[in-house]
Amino acid sequence: MRKLLIVGLVVLGAYVVWVYLPSSGSPGRPASGVGTSGTLDKDKARELGAQLGEKAAAAGEKIKDATHDAAITTKIKAKMALDEIVKAREIDVSTDGSTVTVSGTVHSRAEHDRALLLARETVGVTAVVDHLSLVGGN
Repeated sequence: MRKLLIVGLVVLGAYVVWVYLPSSGSPGRPASGVGTSGTLDKDKARELGAQLGEKAAAAGEKIKDATHDAAITTKIKAKMALDEIVKAREIDVSTDGSTVTVSGTVHSRAEHDRALLLARETVGVTAVVDHLSLVGGN
């Protein structure tokens, strides 16, 4: 019984391979039509490869930029979360390149100044945009 099961699986596997793998013109089956036999096909393949390479490079740069921005934002939010003066939950931080925008509400001038200082002193930050609102503070 076990041998019959193994033989059946082997036959089934062979059938799947024969049916689903591309063929180059086996009897009863047309060629897949994919190839680079002509110069036009080779040139087109090179051109498509170059385009894909450019797109991959651009996507890589976007990912690199987004990762950099997220790292700076995370550093600043962590500093704010550990600070005794700043209430980090009420402050949003966003990063675009080396420019950081700080927004939200603060309850004192000291909290406002401290939040901006924490952002400014973070490595990689060259400019801080202040969109903080002072509410009911001194």
